[in-house]
Amino acid sequence: MIYYVIKVVISTTLIVAISEVSKKSSLIGGILASVPLVSVLGMIWLYIDTQSAEKVAQFSTSVFWLVIPSLSLFIVLPLLLKMRMNFFIALPISLVVMIIFYYLMIFILGKVGIKL
Repeated sequence: MIYYVIKVVISTTLIVAISEVSKKSSLIGGILASVPLVSVLGMIWLYIDTQSAEKVAQFSTSVFWLVIPSLSLFIVLPLLLKMRMNFFIALPISLVVMIIFYYLMIFILGKVGIKL
């Protein structure tokens, strides 16, 4: 149980820290957020939980391929916001677009023989 509390505290602290830094500097916040902290933490927790380098390698490969469609969020959201769309409308639209791109990527990868 204490292990899960440690995981939650570390993960939450990083997210809050990035949010707070971003208030002062969007550049530094962006740099911190662009570092794949969630992925790295996920790999650490996965390895500790399973002791399997193979599972970490599979996870890392999936993250690699799925970063590409996730970038659509960072294209669509600023475009919608620049069009003066309300943030709470623009964000879900951007997330839906990103999900569509995830499905497209998985479909395309499956067609070329890459299984995630």
